Amino acid sequence: MTSFKPDGWPCVIPRLVTSDPAGLTEFLRSVFGAEGEARSGAPAEIRIGGSMLLVSDGGAVREAMPGFFYVYVPNADETYRRAVAAGAETIEKPADTPYGDRRAMVRDAWANVWQIATRRGR
Repeated sequence: MTSFKPDGWPCVIPRLVTSDPAGLTEFLRSVFGAEGEARSGAPAEIRIGGSMLLVSDGGAVREAMPGFFYVYVPNADETYRRAVAAGAETIEKPADTPYGDRRAMVRDAWANVWQIATRRGR
């Protein structure tokens, strides 16, 4: 029986539409250690840990569509520093939350907002 989706893909995949898919893909690779490459004529298939997202050029038919993401990483402070070094704007500096996460928030050059978190426990 043929699957209704590609093997190994989840049923729901966030998709970021931007005028600069190569730049956004490189940002994700340098900040989050993402795997995947920008491709001409097809969305980039990006993996961050066990998660997947697509990055594509809207061309003349789609408007840029930023997203808001909560990403768990091994070290929120270190990842935050990489994001800022890669040009992201600080929204919130790293701080401990009452629910047990160490979290920071940045906006990248493509208007996506990234909450960067490491679970510390309660």
